[in-house]
Amino acid sequence: MHKHVEWDDPGADSVMRHFARDPMGHSDPGPGDILSARYQGYVVRIRVEAYVNGTSIGEVVALIAPVSGERRKLCGKLALGDMVRLPDASRALEPRADEPDDDEEDEAP
Repeated sequence: MHKHVEWDDPGADSVMRHFARDPMGHSDPGPGDILSARYQGYVVRIRVEAYVNGTSIGEVVALIAPVSGERRKLCGKLALGDMVRLPDASRALEPRADEPDDDEEDEAP
């Protein structure tokens, strides 16, 4: 049984929007692939077991706070190990790590 999840809108991090502009290298997910989505502000990673009609079915393998990187076992009603459905429209790119400014690297301690 799959847990019903109301995924956050991926907004600017939408995988589908990204590949609409640059379709090179895009393929459907397959078994074992790890996909990302957003749920209640957290990054959710899902290990794909099947892909059917634009929806990935898989297990939640990580729940990560995007700012701190803290990993959790539970977020709202979603927990590690839950089986979920992730529509392509809800897939999100991983958050980008903040890069240090060039000026900060040059400063002496």
